[in-house]
Amino acid sequence: MNTKNLIILMIAAVLSFSAKAQLSTTQKATPEQLANEEAAIYKNAAEWTASLKLNNADKENRIKALITTHLKAVHDWHYSHSYETVPAGINPTTGRALGPLDRQLIASSAMPKNVHDDLMAGLRKDLTEQEVELVLDKYTKDKLASTLSKYKMIVPDLTAEEEKVIVSNLKQAREQSIDYKTVKLVIEIFEIYRTKNEQYLISKGRNWSQLYKKYIDIVEPPKEPVKKDQ
Repeated sequence: MNTKNLIILMIAAVLSFSAKAQLSTTQKATPEQLANEEAAIYKNAAEWTASLKLNNADKENRIKALITTHLKAVHDWHYSHSYETVPAGINPTTGRALGPLDRQLIASSAMPKNVHDDLMAGLRKDLTEQEVELVLDKYTKDKLASTLSKYKMIVPDLTAEEEKVIVSNLKQAREQSIDYKTVKLVIEIFEIYRTKNEQYLISKGRNWSQLYKKYIDIVEPPKEPVKKDQ
């Protein structure tokens, strides 16, 4: 799903939402699961802040509060806006039916923009850009670095210009994906920018299909056929 498709789907979904559906439909989660997830929010906020080694108690408290507030907002929005709040339909580009993951992506993406903006503005007020990136890496479990590493394996002679464009797209994916609760949704956001990167490399004359097949043959070599007993 590319960015254009996502925007189209979001608009269609927002127009179709009913206020009643938005308020009454919730994700299914047990009280124990919710309690564990809430505890994880405080734990992550504290650990991610500590990893910055700011040596400034006031600054640490502000950063921890910012992260906690954001994680709670993402958590609460996810559980109060399930995929069922998005009408079933089709992807207007592919014609394929929207699955639950597509619909959850749309529902989650409708979270108020200020939730994201308040976090980023607060982080940049107290942190350097490098420190902000470290926080974003914590949110996404270093997915930018691991994805870039894979690109370098697929395209061993990646140029400096190509790497710059790819990194720029991956940074957009990383920042955008922090507003989505589950790993599957984060992967979907990165998929949007993976498509952009592939299209870019193709525009630079790269035979992406051939390069990717060669990479797969290296990391997942074909298995030898099992010989049947004579």
